[in-house]
Amino acid sequence: MIDQQYDISAIVEGYAQGYFLMADDAKGSLSWYSSRERTLIPLDQRFRYPTSLRRVLNQNRFEVCINRAFREVVEGCSNRETTWISDELKEVYWALHQAGWAHSFETWQNNQLAGGVLGIAIGGIFIGESMFYQIPDGSKVAMVKLVDHLRSRDFLVFDAQMMNPHLARFGAYVVKHKEYKELLVEAVRRNCRFA
Repeated sequence: MIDQQYDISAIVEGYAQGYFLMADDAKGSLSWYSSRERTLIPLDQRFRYPTSLRRVLNQNRFEVCINRAFREVVEGCSNRETTWISDELKEVYWALHQAGWAHSFETWQNNQLAGGVLGIAIGGIFIGESMFYQIPDGSKVAMVKLVDHLRSRDFLVFDAQMMNPHLARFGAYVVKHKEYKELLVEAVRRNCRFA
């Protein structure tokens, strides 16, 4: 049952317009944010990954699942010294998940959750909120397999929000706000099914 505390359609509309939610420690509540630049993971030939990871992928050590352990992935993503994922935001993600918008893309090894990516899918855009791993290479394999999955479902945009050295290794690139908004308008019109 969906938590009636949250206006799911308003939250989805906020993400569809290029905003994202973060916990605001000063206010003790959630706030909407936007940025002048957005980091995208390419879904074309620009996507790349280290050779060492290619060997890991060829060994088929990880099984991929979608939404098998959504709450555990959210917990894994928030289990760090500094996090914007407050308890309230965890409940928002859960409500979005129950309504079919938020998803976890997971890697498993020997029936143990190895890593995963948490995100929101609207039309042809996947907005990556966070990722984590418990077993080395778990999140990296999840990233590669997620790109394959998004390509197979005809997604247009994989939004990673903010750049970091880890994402740069996968060919992530930055676009200005205007270009992002244009891509967003086209992406949300697509009729893609994530899970």
